[in-house]
Amino acid sequence: MKKEDAKEGKDTKEKKKESKQEDVAVDKRLRIKNIIRMGETDLDGSKTVERAITNVKGVSYSYAHAVLDVFGIKGKKIADLSEQELSKLEDIIINPLKHGIPVWMVNRRNDPETGVSEHLIASKMDLIQKADINREKRLKSYRGIRHILGQPVRGQRTRSSFRGGKVVGVKRVKAAPAKGGSKDKDKGGKK
Repeated sequence: MKKEDAKEGKDTKEKKKESKQEDVAVDKRLRIKNIIRMGETDLDGSKTVERAITNVKGVSYSYAHAVLDVFGIKGKKIADLSEQELSKLEDIIINPLKHGIPVWMVNRRNDPETGVSEHLIASKMDLIQKADINREKRLKSYRGIRHILGQPVRGQRTRSSFRGGKVVGVKRVKAAPAKGGSKDKDKGGKK
């Protein structure tokens, strides 16, 4: 009888392991479904639309709020949106001026090269920022020179901040004891 009880115990342990593995697999499937790709960023589907889109680089809280005012859906989770709603939301984020968001909310007004106002997100924002810094360096403007030197560009003080060297603190050297006598002795000079 004890052998049969041991076999039943092993069977129940194996069943529990299998059920745990199935639960993990189902949980992984749900997590994958709750990840939405928008603006070159993976968004958490369990968050509300307003909170989720703020994880996209270039979208602030106020901009997200303005996008949702135009979009017309508030308080809904981003995983609950259909494919058409997601594509419309992404279009509003990328082209805000076409949908009635004011010009002062976009992050690139009057581009120096084209003169067009637009809103940049993700990698496009990084590329344009690097191009702007390189243009400043090429022109050798004050800001460009500060970028070249690795110093702060916007007028901050540098006495106590922006120290980038290897030296961490100040080390005092102990005074060496005098050799052989007092300071009053003649060392070859006049008295």
